[in-house]
Amino acid sequence: MKLPGVNALWRAGFSVKFKFAVALLAITASHRFDLEAQVKPVTDTAKIHRLQQVQIWSGFNTLPASSPTPAQVLKGAALERLNNLSVADAIRYLSGAQLKDYGGTGGLKTVDVRSLGSSQVAVFYDGVQLGNAQNGQVDLGKFSLDNIGAIELYNAQKSTIFQPARGLAAGSSVYLTAKRPVFMPGITNQFKAAFRAGSMSLINPSVLWNHQISTHTYSTVNTEYTRSNGQYRFRYTNGFYDTTANRNNGDINALRLEAGINGQLRDSSTWWVKAYLYNSERGLPGAIVANKFDYNQREWDRNVFIQWGYAKQGKFYSLMAHAKYANDYMRYVDPEIVTTNGFSDSRYHQQEVYASIVNQFTISSFWNIAASVDYVRNAMQSDIYRFTYPTRNTLLSALATQLKWERLNIQANLLGTFATESTQLFKPAPNRTKYTPAVMASWQPFNNTAFRLRGFYKGIYRLPTFNELYYTYVGTANLRPEYSRQYDAGFTYQMLNPGKVLKQISIQTDVYYNQVDDKIIAVPGQNLRRWTMENISRVSIKGFETNIQTGWQLSPGMFLNSGISYTYQQAYNVTTGSAFNQQIPYAPKNSGSVLAGVLWKQVSINYSFIYTGERYNQKVSIPANYVEPWYTHDASVIWQIAYYRHQLKLGMDVNNLFNQYYDVITNFPMPGRFYRFKISFNY
Repeated sequence: MKLPGVNALWRAGFSVKFKFAVALLAITASHRFDLEAQVKPVTDTAKIHRLQQVQIWSGFNTLPASSPTPAQVLKGAALERLNNLSVADAIRYLSGAQLKDYGGTGGLKTVDVRSLGSSQVAVFYDGVQLGNAQNGQVDLGKFSLDNIGAIELYNAQKSTIFQPARGLAAGSSVYLTAKRPVFMPGITNQFKAAFRAGSMSLINPSVLWNHQISTHTYSTVNTEYTRSNGQYRFRYTNGFYDTTANRNNGDINALRLEAGINGQLRDSSTWWVKAYLYNSERGLPGAIVANKFDYNQREWDRNVFIQWGYAKQGKFYSLMAHAKYANDYMRYVDPEIVTTNGFSDSRYHQQEVYASIVNQFTISSFWNIAASVDYVRNAMQSDIYRFTYPTRNTLLSALATQLKWERLNIQANLLGTFATESTQLFKPAPNRTKYTPAVMASWQPFNNTAFRLRGFYKGIYRLPTFNELYYTYVGTANLRPEYSRQYDAGFTYQMLNPGKVLKQISIQTDVYYNQVDDKIIAVPGQNLRRWTMENISRVSIKGFETNIQTGWQLSPGMFLNSGISYTYQQAYNVTTGSAFNQQIPYAPKNSGSVLAGVLWKQVSINYSFIYTGERYNQKVSIPANYVEPWYTHDASVIWQIAYYRHQLKLGMDVNNLFNQYYDVITNFPMPGRFYRFKISFNY
């Protein structure tokens, strides 16, 4: 099967890169290693291990007990119970996170946390950030849940000083971690085959193979194919009449391939290598404006990266290193734009080179310090008219410290950002230098370990993306970077209650205030294709959020898991002008979700409810810009059959159970009721 957009030159280049990756994997595989820090094979031995953090009995949410920053985790069986297709589907259930979805299986899906913007959310895959210098956004719809073992969302940053400087640079972080296989004694291979089918002519087969090379070595290969015509019915009104129409040009053909080896050397240091390929062709359905329903725009994407990691944790000194090379290609065809050479056919290439080193020193039993340096080089080329060919070199340097006692955990860091840019055409953006601090604390005020107070302050410095600076009809080279200040105070309560009906309860509650200077927004120009970028001088964001998870044992063979999250937020433009003290676009005041799942013998029945309140799609909050609230009810049933070491799983889920018609983004209608069926077999 050949996917469009891959020419002979690229195939030759990728062949060289693939042979290099295979050679690197083969050389490194000659060492013996365990997989403690990254993804390790585990032999099932019935040993009892002391847990380092409190774990929710349901498996739905795991909260680091002393974390000074809000943390939410979806993992293991709980993640599987959601029965979703992609990482984007799962993130909808986390409090404070708003998914921006342009509809259908192939629609762009990004996440915005606490209204700081999608470009303020850093996404990490097995510890290394997924970069996009072009638009600063990572499409979470590209990442399947089939090989994801955990999804973690941290406000501010992950609660450890032993991390790359890049992990300290964003307003919030999403960490994706690949599944960790468990090898039974005498078993060196694991296979999992899955097949999904459903509405919109969805076909989604996937295969996973884990191989235990030695006692302390394993490799993994995962591949997945997704195909959908993206067609669904939606309701549309122009204010005078309503009609029901079919959404078209939302089709997608996508192939994903991942391969990696993980392990531990003789000195207990761990390392891993991962290679990744994503290749797709999709239609872009476009906005339903002025009774226009049909679009013909097409997009081809090819994302390739290879990344490597190494970590050694010692009694007095610890070291972590990462390296990555990424090569991204996008082709965009728009038959509605005619140029002197015919209709618009644009191609974009991005390259990223990344290297990181982290050093941690243990000064005493309660005091650690860390120093980290990251280097990133981004370059972009395109064949569009008068493109500037920008190159950005960024150096991130951080100094961090942690003081941790039994009841008190204090962390602080200072991050320096140094960026230089060059272009082949027009004046580049000026060189940038900025220092941003962060201070975090968690305190147990009582003898009862279940209750802790926490809070943090953090400054964030976001450089404009290449699109924002240099795109022909969009960019403004004089655009100022965003500078944000985050304030947060809250508490956590986690209680284990074995032997009773209520087995566990976990509560997280926080109030927060974000102040953003020079927030970057896009403003329509002469038409919908010609936008300009500008800075809003100041945005003020105040909010409250709570997340409650419970686990119940209703009978010896019946378990109930439930969760509820709620966010109230005021995100106002406080710049003098017509939009003063009005809600910024697409920031709802109220949002939340409810989850419930019942497990009885081999059958699991799950229900979820997601609500997003009223919003406005422009800077001025007037009736013409009003966006109605939306909510969906989803349900799924999963039946598992276990035989010896094998498992057969059958699942069905119904999304948007009551067939509500709604838009997440104005004029991009979402699907009504749709179905998915899944069968998987573990060998």
